[in-house]
This record gives sequence, C-alpha cells and structure tokens, in this order.
Amino acid sequence: MTTQTQNSTTSVFLVSGGARGITAQCVIKLAQHQSGKFILLGRSAIAQFEPDFAQGCFEEPVLKKRIMENILSQGEKPTPMSVLKVYNSIISSREIKETISSIEKAGSTAEYISVDVTDPIALSEKITAVVKRTGAITGIIHGAGNLADKLIEKKTEQDFEKVYTAKVKGLENLLACVHPSQLQHLVLFSSVAGFYGNIGQTDYAIANEILNKSAHLIKQKYPACHVVAINWGGWDSGMVTPELKKAFAERGIDIIPVEVGTKMLVKELNAVNRATAQVIIGSPITPPPAELDSELKTYRIRRKMTLEANPFLVDHTIAGSQVLPATCAMSWMINACEELYPGYTYNNCREFKVLKGITFNQTLASEHILELQELAKVGSQSIEFQATIWSKTPQGKTHYHFKAFVTLLREMPDVPIYEGLNLEEDNIITTTGKAFYQNGDSTLFHGPAFQQITRVLNINSKKITVECLWENITEQQQGQFPVRWHNPYTTDLSTQSLWIWLSHLHQEVCLPGQLTHSEQFAVTPCNEPFYVSCEIEGKTQTGVTANFILHSRQGEIYSRIMGAKAVIWPMQLSKRK
Repeated sequence: MTTQTQNSTTSVFLVSGGARGITAQCVIKLAQHQSGKFILLGRSAIAQFEPDFAQGCFEEPVLKKRIMENILSQGEKPTPMSVLKVYNSIISSREIKETISSIEKAGSTAEYISVDVTDPIALSEKITAVVKRTGAITGIIHGAGNLADKLIEKKTEQDFEKVYTAKVKGLENLLACVHPSQLQHLVLFSSVAGFYGNIGQTDYAIANEILNKSAHLIKQKYPACHVVAINWGGWDSGMVTPELKKAFAERGIDIIPVEVGTKMLVKELNAVNRATAQVIIGSPITPPPAELDSELKTYRIRRKMTLEANPFLVDHTIAGSQVLPATCAMSWMINACEELYPGYTYNNCREFKVLKGITFNQTLASEHILELQELAKVGSQSIEFQATIWSKTPQGKTHYHFKAFVTLLREMPDVPIYEGLNLEEDNIITTTGKAFYQNGDSTLFHGPAFQQITRVLNINSKKITVECLWENITEQQQGQFPVRWHNPYTTDLSTQSLWIWLSHLHQEVCLPGQLTHSEQFAVTPCNEPFYVSCEIEGKTQTGVTANFILHSRQGEIYSRIMGAKAVIWPMQLSKRK
C-alpha cells in the first residue's frame, strides 16, 4: 500500500514532536511508504557525541550507575534528579538519532531541529532557515503534546498552560510559519480524550477538541488540503505500563499495537480518505463506575421520532404502517439508564409491557417522553429504574406506550450455560434463510434489518430451536436506536422463532405483548451464527407464553427472555404494506 499524494517524492513534512515516541514511529512508517523529506521538531537537545562512560551501555540500572560514578568523579554529589537529567538526555539523543537513521534507511531524508513550538519567534527563525535547504513545506504533522493529569480541583494555571499551549498555540505557531494554502497535508494528532472526555484530563480534552474543530474549519476554508484530526486511543508503547494495561482492560479499553497504529496513519493519508476531517482510532473511554449516592432521582428524556431519522422502520411494517418494535423501546430505556451511570451495565428488565405501542402514521405524537424514576440503589452494586415511555395528544391526553423496570449492575455475573441445549436436526421444517420472510401470509413480515433466521434445527409441541445470523446494519440505518450492549435487532430476531412455531403447528401468528423478565450476560454476536431455543410455557386461543434463550453453539447464554407473553393476531394483519 502506498499513499496517493501529489509529488510524493518531493514532499516535505514538518513534524512537531516527531523525533521520539509514537509520532516518530508514525513518521518512520510513513517514510517506508513514500519517500520525501522530514523536518522533525522537538524540545530536546541532541548531543553530537555520547559521553565515553555511556557508550555501549543500554541497561537502565547500569547506565544510571555509570552516571552517578561520573558525577562523583567530578567532585559533585549525585542526586536522583541530577542522575535522571543526564540519563534522560542520553536516552533522548539516542532515540532521536535512531529515528533519523530509520527514516534514512527507508530512502527518505530527515533533519532534527531543537525548538519549542510554543515559542513563535524561535520557531519562525528555525523553520525559515531549514526551508532554504529542504524546499517548501508541503505537509504538517502536529504531534507535539504534554500531559499534566490531575483532578480538576488540583490543577494549576501552569498545568493548564503546559497542556493547552503545546497543542493549540503549537498549531497556531506552525500555521503562522507555513500557510495552509501551500499545504497538501495537515495531520493533527488528537486524542479520544477530546472526543469522549476523560477523568483527570480536562485540559488535555479541551486542547484536543480544539484540534478536532480546527481540522473541520481548516478543511472548509482550504478544501484542496488533506486535513485530518486523528483521535488516537492509548498506544501499546513504553508509556503504557502493565498496570495501566490492566486498568484499561478492566474498563474495556483496547490499546493500539504500534505496528497497527502506524499503518492506520499511512492509510488515513491515502487520497481516498481526504474527505474525512476527523477520525477516531481507539476504544471509547468509559469512566470507571462512580460511587452511588443515596438520593433517588427522576429524569425525563424527550425524543422526536420520525421515519426519516430511523430507516430501519421500513422493515417493520404491520398492516400497512411502520411500528416501533418493542425491543427498540426496551433498548431506548436501557441505553438511557446506562448513559446516566457510566460503568454500570444493563443486566435485567422485568415486567416490560407494550401498552399502546408507537405507530408511525397520523397518530404519531410530535414527541415522546422517556421517564426514568430511580427506585433503589443497593450499595454501589446495582441501580433499579422504573421506565415509562409516554406522549400527549394535541388535546392534552396522555398515552402510555411502554413500561418496564430496568436494573444496572456494577459487576456482571458469570455467563451461564443453557442446560436444555439441543442442536440436533430433525429436518421437519426445511425452509431456510430468506424464505422465512415476506413469502406469503404465514411467513414473517420483517424486512432485512430484522432478518434472518437461517434454519430450524428442531421443533416439537413444547420447543423450537433455530439458528440465526444477523447481518449488522449501518449506524445511519439504526437511527435513534443504535446497537450497544443491548441489541434490539437480534432480540427481535429471537422472538420470531415463536411465530414459526405457532404458524407451523397452529396456523396462527402473533405479536409481543409482555416480556416478563429479560436478562443479558454477554453481547449477542453480529455477522456470525447464534442460536435461539424457544420453550413454550403455555398456549390459549388468544395468547401464548414462551421463554427465549439466545446462546452459542456451546450453550453459553448471551441473553434470555423468560415468561414472554404474545398476543395471537388474525392472519391478515401480518401482511406487509
């Protein structure tokens, strides 16, 4: 893979913070894919010659011991700070020289300039001088940055200035030296902390979000320039200690392998990606669970729902009208609860009831209200909500659409195993895949967003077992009901097994009325098979009660719905528009 740039062999990149660390690794990878010239900027001074006592010594304890001995030989008393200062100077010079060497081995040229990007006068003087040797600068990679992580009440003005100026003033100073109109590329190294926020990094988040917004503004003003702010997650580098890796893992945050991240930078510089001004490479930052206070609160969340905002609804049409799936209403409740308490995860939903439902026709309200009332907080382990979705008519009458009780947990239980697992095939129902859907009155009415049951493994008077494979739909199609921990689309898909059972054995169809008790233990997979075992608890002329267990081939339970009640409908109401 090579980046498609104009005059790539004559590209001249100015790289702040580019001689050391992750930015240096990115530059090396870029040099391996396109030859050019790289001007590396950094605050560290580079020593032309290494002290004799340090030559050939690469182990940190041994090198620090030699530094101490050298200080003593000069008649001075070594201190931890004085030793560390000399040590950092030696290591810094080595790393800078190694970066230059790696770039040159890749067939490019590199030059290091010791300068602080927050010093506009010195920066201008040194860039003016170096351009006389390299030629006009065609690209900027702004990777300079500082950290001063502290809780906000402990931060000082000096902390803020240190973090803010390197990112924001640094960019301003670089663009004062090299006008954007002459650039082919402008790459800003931002952070997921700017996009998601992060504890202890208010200043860092502010600075990086300014870089993000700057990328969009500069792109609008200079469309010929390939501008992108890359919101990096944590890298698997020396800065990420084993302890930090463990903390990331506990919060579900993936770290970026150096080889993977550097390749992604090269990919972002490809001409096919020039329309994108901001990209996120890394996991969302989820704050660790906070301690719960004892106050029980009430929230109201308003939402205007339209067909245009939710394209998936065209695949859930009943009797000629688009109807909100009950599982999507449940998903709204669950996602809202989780957003109120980051770090707490949905575990169960009980007494979920479809009261009036929501149909997208002339009866659709101008807005719907999700009301969440906290009922209980058990220590710092769980939170229970009563959730109600309602609306008002133009005449002021209240309509209640859905109701449930939702529980979040700080620590999820172990994934249980389904004891009734039976994947043996009896070949009673031989229909497969798309043939289950929109293929006559007795087939499922669901469109592609809610398909597909791939095959029926076995069926009898008390149970049906089906294999499913839900193909992920785009975020734009998901609209206001995105897939997160809870997936409303696979949950709806699981309940379709009851329709097949009812149609095959009783020539009837049904719609959900009440999902008595739901539990989730793991994420249901997308784009790969999972299984649903539907156990029939009872049937009358007007309704049927069943359990739905979503599980792996080995029986690991992703989620289950116990005691679900469905209403039997006349066959003609299942017809799709």
